[in-house]
Amino acid sequence: MQATATRRAPRWLSLTWRVVALSSLLLLALVALFVWLGQHFLTQQLESTRLQHHERQQREIRLAMQRSSDGLRQLAGLTAAAPELGNALLDNDNDELDDLLSAQWPALQLEGGVDNIYIYNRAGEQVIHFGISGGTPLFPARRWIDDVLNTEAPITTLRCALACQQFAAVPVLLDGESRGVVIFTRDLADVMREVKAVSGSEIALMVTGNLENEAQPQGPRIPEWNGQIIALTRVEQTLPILQAAAADAPIYQLVNAPYSAHHDNRYLEVSAVYMQDDSDWRSTGYFLLVADTSLAMISIQAATQGLLLVGVIGWLLAELLLLIILLRPMARLRGVADLLPTLARGEFEQVRERLLPSRSHWKNEIDVLEEATRTLSMQLQTLQGHVNERNSELSTRIDELARERDFVNGLLNTAQVFIVAQDKQGCIRLANSYTYQALGLEESNLVGRRFDDVFNHPQPVSSAPWSTGIPQRPLPEESTFRVCTRQLATAVWYHASLGQTGAATLARISVGLDITERKAAEARLTWLAERDTTTELYNRRYFQDALMATLAQHAEVAVLLLDLDRFKEINELSGHHVGDRLLKDVAFTLSANLGQRSTIARLGGDEFALLMTDINSEQAIKVAEYVIQLINAIEFSAAGRKHHIGASVGIALFPMHGQTPEDLLASADIAMYKAKERGSPHWHLLSMVENAKDELQERVYWIERIRQALEHDEFEIWVQPIVRLDDRSVKHFEVLLRMRNADTSLVTPAHFIPVAEQSGLITQVDRWVIRHSLQALHALQGRGISLSVNLSGQSLHDHGLPQYLMDEFQESQADPHHLILEVTETAAITDFSVAHNVLQKFRQLGCRTALDDFGVGFSSFHYLGQLPVDYIKIDGSFIRNLLVNPDSHTIVKAISDIAKGFGKQTIAEFVDQEELLPLLQEHGIHYAQGYHLGRPMPLALLLEGRVHE
Repeated sequence: MQATATRRAPRWLSLTWRVVALSSLLLLALVALFVWLGQHFLTQQLESTRLQHHERQQREIRLAMQRSSDGLRQLAGLTAAAPELGNALLDNDNDELDDLLSAQWPALQLEGGVDNIYIYNRAGEQVIHFGISGGTPLFPARRWIDDVLNTEAPITTLRCALACQQFAAVPVLLDGESRGVVIFTRDLADVMREVKAVSGSEIALMVTGNLENEAQPQGPRIPEWNGQIIALTRVEQTLPILQAAAADAPIYQLVNAPYSAHHDNRYLEVSAVYMQDDSDWRSTGYFLLVADTSLAMISIQAATQGLLLVGVIGWLLAELLLLIILLRPMARLRGVADLLPTLARGEFEQVRERLLPSRSHWKNEIDVLEEATRTLSMQLQTLQGHVNERNSELSTRIDELARERDFVNGLLNTAQVFIVAQDKQGCIRLANSYTYQALGLEESNLVGRRFDDVFNHPQPVSSAPWSTGIPQRPLPEESTFRVCTRQLATAVWYHASLGQTGAATLARISVGLDITERKAAEARLTWLAERDTTTELYNRRYFQDALMATLAQHAEVAVLLLDLDRFKEINELSGHHVGDRLLKDVAFTLSANLGQRSTIARLGGDEFALLMTDINSEQAIKVAEYVIQLINAIEFSAAGRKHHIGASVGIALFPMHGQTPEDLLASADIAMYKAKERGSPHWHLLSMVENAKDELQERVYWIERIRQALEHDEFEIWVQPIVRLDDRSVKHFEVLLRMRNADTSLVTPAHFIPVAEQSGLITQVDRWVIRHSLQALHALQGRGISLSVNLSGQSLHDHGLPQYLMDEFQESQADPHHLILEVTETAAITDFSVAHNVLQKFRQLGCRTALDDFGVGFSSFHYLGQLPVDYIKIDGSFIRNLLVNPDSHTIVKAISDIAKGFGKQTIAEFVDQEELLPLLQEHGIHYAQGYHLGRPMPLALLLEGRVHE
């Protein structure tokens, strides 16, 4: 079968002429681009040069004016420095003044260019005048004289009216006192001559603005600029140029950059230099410069024409050379193209006969193409012989694939995961051995069943079972099903499509991982996040979340806050493990009797909370009384000792006592403390006292004030020194907190700290104090000063506080060693394990720690050695009575000795008398703090160094 004849293209459409045409267009475009770029760069260069020249002219003009002004001030200063002038002004001797100035005036006028001399006495009266203008000055003489006499400093300025003149006002000093003022004036003629010599341009002096009832100066006026020409060189040539520039551009534009103009076949540039005007004058002076740039523009045009001529000649030569190079090679290339159909027909010998080998030593790409065509013909001929060999090899490869299939099947059966293959209808067709063993089914009982029926897997919502045309990323899905042990198992499944095949073949493979144990662990973690590990009741976080959800669903809600009485005594006498047993008994009693109709939680320590819905005040009171009876009925014994406990219950109702969970808990907390005040065991409902609403409103007020102070930084930090008793040095200050009212009065912590603790805002207050203390510490640590910050008991449960401290240290660059963190003894002992861990984290950050109010609970001696603290602050109740109570001596001495034994330093609080200091040193106390040694003061005084250290 013969190949179809190839249709030849016209000669003028050949590749040669296409290349020539396209290259011509490209070269012409490049020539035009190069010519345009050349002209553009030359023009830009000229503009840049002229702009630099304009800026240089402005600097030189201002420098010339400055030199002229300085010279005028020096001349005035020399005249004012003459002692005779001061004596004449002192004696009001005008004749003497006239004689003195008459002798100097010719030299000042001829050599110094001075136009006028004005002499004023101390009263501001003009005494004498020499010069070309009238005796009445055209400047604010009174103001200048007052300024010079008050400051005893000279004044130089420029004023433009009928003419632009420089002024210099110098005080006449005699025996250190001002006796009068000398004022010199000079016009700008010398400056104009210097400017013209420096710039080489035509120059004009113009004044713009209103002249305040003065006679108009002689000279042309330019209305567009509201200006009057005072002086001008070459008026006939320069004035039309300025008028044309004024019609096109405002004067301020000429100050920033030159204005280009074309006039009388010349290229010109007009620029302006602004002269600083007087603040009380309505006119402004400008230097106008007119420069001829015709030569530069003609040069640019000549360079552009040369570039265009060179580009056109280069284009013609390049095209001619390209045509000569392409003619013969393209003819050979067409010959090779004509042989390709012959090669496609398999006539390999004929191709090699027409393509003879080249004998040239310099081979080009066409020679390589011809040689490649000959080689290709031989390779195609050889490939035909290899086809049969490949067929036999393919048969061998099929056998190998069968063996690989058997290997994959063995691998699937070994894997300890569920592997299931399904068809398009979702029926199981294959499964591995692990699937059969886990389900306890034979192949006949599993194959053919629907995947969803076996593994309880939800069917995807789709018009077809699965889409197998487009590969998708497998998404994990969970399902629950029964295994051979009849127990429920959970697996996570990953599905993958096997491609578009026939209806009866496999369509999807599913791999399932058994996550039953992981699910059980997750459930345990969820339980731990919501429960108190000691009592297995709900914790504070879950209770607050439940309270939030309950308030959104019920109109009547009651919160009962329960605090155990005498629990601390049991902890101290019998140990914490006994206290934990008691907490478990209380939790069991509450759950068994009230768990069905309320949510019960342990909020911390010995505090419990009950959440009840659809309950009124009378019912809530009955529940509180029932709770008290239940707690009183608990019989608890340990180590042969019986313990009797009671409970104080605070009741808060929604929405009467709060609209939010925080407000309700805080109200219940207030009610609980009210119950404690009335004597335990007892309950208290806020609405039962006459001033309950006032108390609640006051508490809400203070909560809002605390939040506002946190948001707007309305807190203030004060400090109180802690004195080292050995040398009475102060390198240690305790941080105290104050609040500033709108009337600048201070609020002591006693007003807002209890509310902050009850409402849970105390942790935010602690963080505010830490952040601002570290900012101050960065400035104080270089002086060796340390700051001691008190932390509330609630901050011990702030799990993010150590990380917050670390971030603040990095941001403030403060040294952790200079920060001391204090916790009270009561907070540390109440939750000893938490306090120990938190204090240890503080010390790992590099901070030092202190135990405040030490000695209130004597059982803390047992834990003193285990708490990671550096300082022990002895409670002030022992220090106050040290001079009158012998028992205080014994207690303070015991605390000091025990602290020394554990390697801790001691601080005595509330030292208010000098007589206490020798006793404290005798007992080995290291530091002391109190009003006798130093009262609280603002932190700003310490930062400013106004405090003696």
